This record gives sequence, structure tokens and C-alpha cells, in this order.
Amino acid sequence: MGKVVMYGSVSVDGFIADENDRPGPLFDWLSGGDVPLDESGELKVSQTSYDYTRAYWDQIGVTIVGRHVFDLTDGWDGKPPGGIDHVVVVTHRPRPEGWDPEAPFHFVDDVEAAMARAQELAGDRTVEVAAGDVGGQMLAAGLVDEVRMDVVPVVFGSGKRYFGPVDAQHLLEDPDAVIQGDRVLHLRYRVRR
Repeated sequence: MGKVVMYGSVSVDGFIADENDRPGPLFDWLSGGDVPLDESGELKVSQTSYDYTRAYWDQIGVTIVGRHVFDLTDGWDGKPPGGIDHVVVVTHRPRPEGWDPEAPFHFVDDVEAAMARAQELAGDRTVEVAAGDVGGQMLAAGLVDEVRMDVVPVVFGSGKRYFGPVDAQHLLEDPDAVIQGDRVLHLRYRVRR
């Protein structure tokens, strides 16, 4: 079974989007470099960010998101982002009307069931959990092995929190990766057990 990683770009004050769900400059680092991060050529980063991010992205087999992210992205038009094989959506609502049942999206109604399904689909590859409400719920449930953050030099002041509704203390190990890219600081922490 692969590891479970909570991941996202985040402001220095801990937000993944503003109050209106807009990420503002949080993803600018993904277009400010000269090294293509994927086949589309739309994402271009510094060589340092490429070396760190591409190696991680290549390990991901499944991404878990909440229904809110799924709806904001229009379900990526039924094609998982970044070459990921499957997306597990945590939701209490049914799949959208007219949704292609063959699309590699799986709709599950709680975080534990979502994790079980994701691990089954991922095998020995990484299960990525999107930062935010679902990520915070997974961390609180003890289901996350590692936290990765792409910290962007911006202060939002308010908005959608990286760890969502987590209201208890959770200890992380010292960072085992601190990598400075252009307009981003990549951090990686193991969750203390």
C-alpha cells in the first residue's frame, strides 16, 4: 500500500483560496518558469520546482477531493488532472446527472470509505488528498502519512484554510524537504504517529 499525502499550494498565512474560492496568485509559480511540468506545456516551472514536483506527481495513483472542488472544476470534464489514474470524490450527493459512468471518478460518502477505495485503486502508488476540508478530516482521522505544501509568498488574511476545520493539535516531524523554487517554497513533513 502506498503512502497518503495531503497536498496543496498555500499562502504564508495558511489559506488555499480566498473567501470566494479564488486561488489568486497561489498557482503563479506553475507558470513562471521555463521548464514544462507536463505534456500540455501550459505549466512551466523552474528547474528546481520541476525536479521536486514532477517526481512527486509521477508517484500519484489516486487523488481524493471533496465535492466542492469537484464542482468548482466541473469534474475536470471527466478526465483526472495531471495524468492521475482515478479521482475519489467525498460527497453525500449522487454523481451529477448525465455523468459518464465509465469516467474514472468514484463517489463515496465519507472519508474512511474514500480512503479505502483510493488505496484499493492506487495499489502501491501514492494516494493524494487535496488540502482543505476533506484533507483536514483525513488528517484528524489519522489517515495521512505526509503533508506537502507549496508555500507561496502572499498573505490572504482570510479564506479557505489549508487544514480545513481541524480544531485539534496534530504534530508533524521536522521538515525532511525544504526546497526554494521561484515564487514558491516546497515543504514536506511526515505526520508524527
